[in-house]
Amino acid sequence: MINAKHARLFSGLLAIPVLCAMAPGDMSVAAFLARAASIERLGPLALATPQGHQLKGEVVAAGKRYKARIDAERRAGRRTTSCPPESGSLTPDQWLSHLRSYPVSAQRKVSIYSAFDALMKKRYPCPT
Repeated sequence: MINAKHARLFSGLLAIPVLCAMAPGDMSVAAFLARAASIERLGPLALATPQGHQLKGEVVAAGKRYKARIDAERRAGRRTTSCPPESGSLTPDQWLSHLRSYPVSAQRKVSIYSAFDALMKKRYPCPT
């Protein structure tokens, strides 16, 4: 017979493959905004919390995936979806404003990676 402690451990172990299967940047906009709202009251200190580090990691991972894709498209001689400079900056307020621009009905369906890509298309359109 499984006791309560073992049942919790077992259910936790079952969740690990699900959590590991999700690539960085795949968090939904809705989940990101909900987590950000829970630490937003801390102001600039929010980034120093474990939750803040996780959220920042999601954005950094999405940025790295985006850059890798853009660089690969350029190397292959294909047209890119946006034309960002080699370096740039994005403030937390700019990022959150972009995420909040999505309709609530769409926020669960849009990943952080997709939102990052859309923001780059908006900020750095390629010349026609």
